[in-house]
Amino acid sequence: MAAIPRRGYVNFRMLLRVIGWLLNIEAIFMLAPCVVGFCYSEHSGLMFLACIAITAGSGIAMVSLKQKSREMGKREAIILTGLTWIVLSLFGMLPFLFCGTHISITDAFFETMSGFTTTGASVLDTLHGVPHSILLWRCVVQWIGGLGIILFTLAVLPMLNYQGGILLFNAEVTGITHDKLRPRVSFTAQSLWMVYIVLTGICIALLCFSELDIFDAICYGLSTISTGGFSNQDVSVSEIGDLYIKIVLMVFMFMGGVNFSLLYKLVTGKIREAFRNEIIRWYICLILFFAVILALNVLVRGLMENIQDVTIDPLFQAVSIISSTGLTEPDFYDWGPIPIVVLIIMMVMGACAGSTSGGAKIDRFVILFKFIKNEFHKLMHPNAVMTVTLNGKGTPSPVLMKTLAFLFLYIVVIMLGGTGMVLFGLPLKDSFFIALSAVSNTGLGTDITGLNGNFALIPDAAKWFVAFLMLVGRLELFTILVLFLPSFWKKK
Repeated sequence: MAAIPRRGYVNFRMLLRVIGWLLNIEAIFMLAPCVVGFCYSEHSGLMFLACIAITAGSGIAMVSLKQKSREMGKREAIILTGLTWIVLSLFGMLPFLFCGTHISITDAFFETMSGFTTTGASVLDTLHGVPHSILLWRCVVQWIGGLGIILFTLAVLPMLNYQGGILLFNAEVTGITHDKLRPRVSFTAQSLWMVYIVLTGICIALLCFSELDIFDAICYGLSTISTGGFSNQDVSVSEIGDLYIKIVLMVFMFMGGVNFSLLYKLVTGKIREAFRNEIIRWYICLILFFAVILALNVLVRGLMENIQDVTIDPLFQAVSIISSTGLTEPDFYDWGPIPIVVLIIMMVMGACAGSTSGGAKIDRFVILFKFIKNEFHKLMHPNAVMTVTLNGKGTPSPVLMKTLAFLFLYIVVIMLGGTGMVLFGLPLKDSFFIALSAVSNTGLGTDITGLNGNFALIPDAAKWFVAFLMLVGRLELFTILVLFLPSFWKKK
């Protein structure tokens, strides 16, 4: 890649042009719910046409801007990543305002940001009577955000490969390090999205063989592989009693929590390399460990009514929560305090880096545990030279330091987020749980925002704050928080 010249200004015209292309792509995605609206003879079909016109018109106007330079530095890449998610959420909320959901601008933005970040927290009191087009749009938004808006742009706009594409890739894709599967970052993006699309198609096809109709199968397929968690029922999957559906959802929630680079290697024949991956083994073992704890808790508390209560249900909950999908049984909170503690641990931890899941990611905790183990060993052997290994390779010191800094900052953000929610007038327990749920992109609530409540019950100012926490968590802290440093904006 050619050297990026140093400039003292931010190339905002170039940023607006790229965002313009993204808005045009978003308008194209709006066509699907628009067609669904007409198919179900809903007024929302016409309203979606208006949303498409506004979004595409704004996109075309931005693309028409003349730019002095096509070069992109690290500052532009960071600004573009954050700005893209905000602007697309602002235009993505238009259908919620126009199509009969009867919610405010605050609620519409919250719902859209929750979808794009795959958090799955909702402000809709009930889904009964909500237009089919809106139900589909919620799931489409999740699906786009699952693998990443910028990553999709790199896949369909190869020109960005020459405009700091690798910087954009690193700014959005989750994880410690990022694997380039192909020589150009645009080819890597295309490969990852191809795996994503194929898995989505398989999930939808399998759900079509269940008691779900085609529309619900499509919605659940989009929501599951993106680990978003939006449901077409008010009480999540509890209205679905089909064991087959739960197994399909569980399998694809698990897949959504796997590093997609690893899945690409798996489908391209590198099976041995995929199964030798240390993080996958940790991922599977943790799921089984947490599932066993949940199953034992059900047995001890005498809550078992059938064999599914100590087999499929605990496993389903473990996969759902650690992958940050957030689909839960209605009586999960009645299982006692132990499941709540397990839930919090899984929310903080998350699944694998490079997946569609939220949380801090298992990869970082594996490095942290190995680092702590080495430190204990050095107490007895101070002259020992040790390194943290992952998949048989040593972890460079800069990567190790960044991992430790991330985990520390992750806890700080949750604590500050919880404190902020307390200042907005929410109870202490709800405040910190909501902050954790938002930063980990899980979307679960408790008490006020739980099964018998809703995120619509929190103050409007708190909703904007939670939406910000969702974005910070989805872009893994540094990409957004660095924008608040005065040094970031100083001319160089």
